[in-house]
Amino acid sequence: MNQSNTEHILASFEEALRESRNSVLRMASVAQQNLEHAITGLLSRNSELCNQAIADDDEVNSYEKSIDGEGLKTLMRFSPVATDLRQVLAAMKIANNLERISDEAGSIARRARKIGKQAEVAETRMMEPLYEMAAELLRDGIRAYAESDVSLAMSLYELDQKLDKAHRKTIKELTKAMEQDPENLKVYLHLIFVVRCLERIGDHAVNIGEESVFVESATDIRHVGADALKEFSSE
Repeated sequence: MNQSNTEHILASFEEALRESRNSVLRMASVAQQNLEHAITGLLSRNSELCNQAIADDDEVNSYEKSIDGEGLKTLMRFSPVATDLRQVLAAMKIANNLERISDEAGSIARRARKIGKQAEVAETRMMEPLYEMAAELLRDGIRAYAESDVSLAMSLYELDQKLDKAHRKTIKELTKAMEQDPENLKVYLHLIFVVRCLERIGDHAVNIGEESVFVESATDIRHVGADALKEFSSE
């Protein structure tokens, strides 16, 4: 193979990597918007925003299919190794997490439409701080990937623990509200499912951060726990 062909293949491969990364970031933007629309629709009782979040989930699904397809083509055509291989695989895995985040946003939007048809309860506002934590996790997870920021990715674990704690506390408060106000039982049940959706979104954001660490360091930090994470970050 002459130098010209080699340079052409290298340029094509680098372009494929750039496009894959850009597609993931575009997909992330839509997923973030879907989540924002779903929560705003819930808090403002705006069914149109809920409908928008549900409809735009199709765009996220299309991105995932495209990123997976292009990733497989890149693997077969270029047979990447080391960091290049990790970049391709991470893009596909992150796309999967973003698709699930958008699914959770759609679930929130569907619940929000049903809640909007019932009597308004003050406990709905409990969703706002949980959303803010989940949205911060998602923003930081995406930024860690976009900027190859291992430290930022590692910081997601602590924030996710705070979200988990808030999730448990809010579930208890909603369960108590169900006992005290059985007439609005359906609303509280829907809110419990919304809380669980937000907690899962935090988990998927952490997954995105873990993939970012894997790309940059070739270290798999999944399922290692807080102590191991501290040990890794101090190395």
